[in-house]
Amino acid sequence: MSEVNSAGDGPGAAPDQGKSEPADRGAGAGPTPAEGGDADGRGTGARLGGWTRFVTARPRLSLLVALLLTALAVVAGSGVADRLGSGGWEDPTAESTYATKALEREFPASQPNLLLLLHAGGSSVDDPAVAAEAKRVTARLAAEPGVTGVGSYWQSGSPALKSRDGHEALIAARITGDETAAADTLDRLAPSYRGRSGPVEVEIGGPVAVRHEMQTTIREDLTRAELIALPVTLLLLVMVFGSAIAALLPLGVGIFAILGTNAVLRGLTEVTDVSVFAMNLTTALGLGLAIDYALFIVRRFREELATGAAPRAAVGTTLRTAGRTVLFSSLTVAVSLAAMLLFPQYFLRSFAYAGIAVVLLAAGAALILLPAALVLLGHRVNALDLRRLFRRGAPRAAEGGAAWGRTASLVMRRAPLFVVATTAGLIVLGLPFLGVKFGTADDRQLPSTAESHVVQQHIRDGFPGSPGGGLEVLAEGPATTTQYAEYGKRIAALPEVQRVDGPLVKGDAAYFTVLPEGEAVDEGAQRLVGELRATHAPFTTAVTGTAAVLVDSKDAIGDRLPWAAGFIAIVTLLLVFLLTGSVLIPVQAVLLNALSLTAMFGAVVWVFQDGHLSGLLDFTSSGSIETTLPVLMFCVAFGLSMDYGVFLLSRIKEEYDHTGDHQEAVRFGLQRTGGLITAAAVILAVVMVAIGTSRVANTKMLGLGIALAVLMDAMVVRSLLVPAVMRLTGRATWWAPGPLRRFHDRFGLSEGEAPAAAPAPATEPAGEPEPDRDPVEAR
Repeated sequence: MSEVNSAGDGPGAAPDQGKSEPADRGAGAGPTPAEGGDADGRGTGARLGGWTRFVTARPRLSLLVALLLTALAVVAGSGVADRLGSGGWEDPTAESTYATKALEREFPASQPNLLLLLHAGGSSVDDPAVAAEAKRVTARLAAEPGVTGVGSYWQSGSPALKSRDGHEALIAARITGDETAAADTLDRLAPSYRGRSGPVEVEIGGPVAVRHEMQTTIREDLTRAELIALPVTLLLLVMVFGSAIAALLPLGVGIFAILGTNAVLRGLTEVTDVSVFAMNLTTALGLGLAIDYALFIVRRFREELATGAAPRAAVGTTLRTAGRTVLFSSLTVAVSLAAMLLFPQYFLRSFAYAGIAVVLLAAGAALILLPAALVLLGHRVNALDLRRLFRRGAPRAAEGGAAWGRTASLVMRRAPLFVVATTAGLIVLGLPFLGVKFGTADDRQLPSTAESHVVQQHIRDGFPGSPGGGLEVLAEGPATTTQYAEYGKRIAALPEVQRVDGPLVKGDAAYFTVLPEGEAVDEGAQRLVGELRATHAPFTTAVTGTAAVLVDSKDAIGDRLPWAAGFIAIVTLLLVFLLTGSVLIPVQAVLLNALSLTAMFGAVVWVFQDGHLSGLLDFTSSGSIETTLPVLMFCVAFGLSMDYGVFLLSRIKEEYDHTGDHQEAVRFGLQRTGGLITAAAVILAVVMVAIGTSRVANTKMLGLGIALAVLMDAMVVRSLLVPAVMRLTGRATWWAPGPLRRFHDRFGLSEGEAPAAAPAPATEPAGEPEPDRDPVEAR
């Protein structure tokens, strides 16, 4: 990974092999003090910009304020994990959500969220001693505060509550209150009910137990992931920078962003629901983006020091160049994450809250606190070069950069081949996604040894009719017994129905329980939801249940997905245009970024839906993908891909502004950023893989899937496909119509300072090749 240090990793670093004067232009973006410029490296009479003066005027004060804010964030964010929810997959405005709340209010027994599984050992659950103990446990549970709607097999005699072998049966109840209150009640009840009770053994399951165990598991896994990611990340940063001092700076930015985001999430829990899964994104993006931004800032600062610039001047040039890139990059990532605010599920919205906060905090720390630290450190940023312990002779920093330059030249010489081969390969890797099946998150997200998973698996395998997996039909309005009976016959005659129970009537409300023929959320159950909603009734009806929640969630996502995709595309196109001034480059960026995600989506289906590698990765496949996960993974991975895209494009644009040589600009841009992007991608992938060690399947899928997307983007799309496509489009890549060019001249920002006489815009058609030459050989 030492290729990141291709220029200016410290005073005296060798220039890139095969590159002379353009490298100096690209690194310094103007004359250095040694060449007659003034202190900021922009030329005689130039002054540091207002932003540079702001962030470097009182660096010690800036760092002291940051330290105080970090301490306050630790206090403000303490206990945030205990206030986060583990649900949020349902649409709060959907019919199923309305029906669920109404049934909870009027018929608590219809919506049990706590199940006690009683094992009678070798005896039958109808044995008098077993029945007596079970009735005692049932009565005791019914007397507990915060518990309502208690019922059991021994009270109702319902065959759905008794296992097929007759050795197990269920007690069902509902714990009242929101997620936090229900978790507190479960913590109070579980120790006194779990375990041996006379002739029976009691295990605890149900949705409330699944949610609570998932929340606890995620919290424990996140701590372990941090313990894995931090030291490995520090080691990789030392390998990248060499200097232990420089390696610590990105970690400092990341810790500031993570702690600040925790404080933001803690505040948000006072006004809205926030998912516990968002904590994983906070850690991953906090470390990953902070490292990306700090890598870019510190690396450019060290380049400037290597040209002879004073530390304050080096910071000024760094902020005008790499700083602008970081600003654009953070905006593109924030835009991708903000698209999740368009969806009604608080699971997705939580990731937007966490993601936007951590991106802005990471960028803010990189653009304010990091420059202050660099001003104070100066040349000491290169101190404690630990790599000297592992190498002999003088460093050969230039070789990595030259290798990336040769790679770019090779790709551009064979551009059609690389475009066809990489595009076809990525499409093939994405083909499994065509067979995606959407489902809901359930106990199978947990390890197979988790108590609530064990209980639910017993119920799935050993009980008839999948208790808890049926559909409930809420009937509201005046009705007679005859009308209820006729309606019951109509829904019982539907082709997907196994059995109809009810109605249970209370005033002008009633409900029916409908058990589907197959699994609780299979295609037949989902069709049955539509059939029930279409069945005529002389009263108002609303359908809920697991399959109904899934149908409504899919509808909500499908309705808003085009708007979210359009929002991401339009804002990304605008931001990349402001960065490059080109019409074609933003379109290329959006399309190639989307293409880079195909491998991730194909792997998600092949591994997590179809169950390949489930033994190796230690998870239980449910045969489907939770509906909101692809949306989340797309928004996060697309934003991170744009992050790397902006890094590459900004350096290409800077060189093109200086030379007007399109092919050389592409080669130079990849030479200068190829190692940097690869190193950043590897470090971010390490963080995501650490998150992917979670015992919760959705978190594992999120971490490993995004790690794959990041590596594919950096090593295939940025390194091969982008230079190949830009070689085919030629200088017309930079074309824009007159009005848009004038708009960019007025409002656009790009890395570096353009020369007085910028190259004229290309007029040749997009597909016309340039004269065939190899920039490396030409030089």
